[in-house]
Amino acid sequence: MKSTARVIVTAAGTVVGQGIIKCLKLANVREEGPEYRITATDASPLAAGIYRAQAGFVVPYGSDPSYVDSMIGVVRKTESEAIFIGSDEELLPLAAARERIEKETGAKVIVNTPEALETCLDKWKTYIFLKERDLPRAESAVPEFKESFFAASRFPLVVKPREGHGSLGFQIVRDEDEAELAMAVIERYGGRPLIQEYLGDEGTEFSTGVTVTGDGSAVMSSIAMRRTLKGGQTYKAFIDDFADVRKSAETVALALGATGPVNIQSRLVDGVSKIFEVNSRLSASCSMRAVAGVNEPDILFRNAVLGEEVRVEEYQSLVAMRYWNEVYLRRSTYDRTEKERVFSGPDSAVLPYF
Repeated sequence: MKSTARVIVTAAGTVVGQGIIKCLKLANVREEGPEYRITATDASPLAAGIYRAQAGFVVPYGSDPSYVDSMIGVVRKTESEAIFIGSDEELLPLAAARERIEKETGAKVIVNTPEALETCLDKWKTYIFLKERDLPRAESAVPEFKESFFAASRFPLVVKPREGHGSLGFQIVRDEDEAELAMAVIERYGGRPLIQEYLGDEGTEFSTGVTVTGDGSAVMSSIAMRRTLKGGQTYKAFIDDFADVRKSAETVALALGATGPVNIQSRLVDGVSKIFEVNSRLSASCSMRAVAGVNEPDILFRNAVLGEEVRVEEYQSLVAMRYWNEVYLRRSTYDRTEKERVFSGPDSAVLPYF
């Protein structure tokens, strides 16, 4: 008989949170291993993932002073054993409160150290980290070094915010005037610009997921996909071995001191996987990886909560194509969830008509 594992997935309205939910539900199909009972949280009652879990809670934003207390309350109500994080905005608050949450509730917070998170959440700090270790990277600069960077570089270049995700604020610039304008736009909206080497078209872009043991000593899995993007998200993906790309990503994850999931974005330039972004969290494409045979949330739970030694070395070669889909629920269900801030499910549908 399969044992029940109660888990929480945050930010259930995001593609990352929804990807984690898909992974856990896929794990439930197998004959062995834990049977996941999922509670989803989000700051909005319009988060689709809330209604695709067994239960859901509307909680404050990660920046709210009451956020951690609210999450502790959800853990206690659901008797959950682990928390999976679905948004960048919740990473640092939960990492900072990790010891408190685990002490007061017994639930494991699946998150990297605050130091690793801070390195990855700021793309300039990521670049410095890679440069100091002589790891392959996209050359980068902040505005105070722009003159020397322009002189040493060839246009086009990339200008993007140091913080953020997806393609928000991303611009390919063809001369210094365009670069200045792109930087000014980012600063106008409160961001900090980064100038970066342009690594060519997206036909050579890779996204590689790595999971590291909770003590940071070993890689449990790595899986790479060559991808095209739409709106900053993986749209089409070719999942294959890509051994050199994976090896490079594993090296970075261990050097980072990761104690959980890492997602590394790179492009091949003259046969070298040059890294331009590192996210110390699960990726929105984790569901694609799970179908190929590397179910990262399941691997992380089994290691962190069950104490298993996990190593996944093989997976299927697949092509994945994303498309829009809808979740339907009765208006009365939504109204009740909006008012009470709790969903007790199941009362939603994804129709099998595609």
